[in-house]
Amino acid sequence: MARRKKGRDISGWLVVDKPAGVSSNSVVGKIRWAFSANKAGHAGTLDPEATGILAIALGEATKTVPYITDALKAYDFTIRLGEATNTDDSEGVVIATSELRPTDAQIAEALAPFTGDILQVPPKFSAVKLDGKRAYALSRSGEDVTLAARPLFVDELTLLERMDTDHVTLHMVCGKGGYVRSIARDLGEALGCHAHVRGLRRVWSGPFELEDAVTLEQVEALAKAPEIDALLLPLETGLADLPELPTTVDGATKLRNGNPGIVLAADAEYGDEAWASLNGQAIAVGRYKAGELHPSRVFR
Repeated sequence: MARRKKGRDISGWLVVDKPAGVSSNSVVGKIRWAFSANKAGHAGTLDPEATGILAIALGEATKTVPYITDALKAYDFTIRLGEATNTDDSEGVVIATSELRPTDAQIAEALAPFTGDILQVPPKFSAVKLDGKRAYALSRSGEDVTLAARPLFVDELTLLERMDTDHVTLHMVCGKGGYVRSIARDLGEALGCHAHVRGLRRVWSGPFELEDAVTLEQVEALAKAPEIDALLLPLETGLADLPELPTTVDGATKLRNGNPGIVLAADAEYGDEAWASLNGQAIAVGRYKAGELHPSRVFR
């Protein structure tokens, strides 16, 4: 007999303004507990010391997580010039220093090669797996970790502020799999002065912005209470970047059974990934083909 899942069948997105000092998985666990949800997951890890948007899906909304994970995200981050650390952030040990301090103009000029389609080597202290083990675990045990470069799309990288001689704040918009710590490390090397991240804040993620976010204190104050459900955004929010194709009652029934269903095409072209809706409610995600949606994910 299959084991029944514990918790409520509740679906939607919760956008949390994650504080520093707590892991992304810990926040997910707290949210799942507060909502008594039977399923929860996040759409993009933030390092424990990072703050800002952590989008958490509950229930059926977890099926839309890939669309947020793959979406562009924006970060504001402060880097410390003149020091490299073994973790590429302030939590690590300083391994190299320099007295050189580039000008604002030199920094702005050096940012250009880090935009567009680039290759990036993840930090040695990261969750990337190497021979089945996490890189951070191998690094902590003293092993010399060598990670392969990975492709990354950087849509924007700009200088926001020069607070003092040693610190600058940058703004980056990038695609899936970007490591801000690697950007800081590599920029420091390009400038010849070394650098590491001192502070990081995710300011938007796909359709989610800070104005949508709630704090953990707000969640804790409403934990287990009926009023907590009002904090959720609809499941459909996670599909904002895909075309919406209305369907009929008959089409919805077929789609929910995993079969192609008739949809009314709007902006979708043959082969596009889209989602079908009935009275604004998401029914399924799939490929649009000749007046029908061929489902790959169905919402119950």
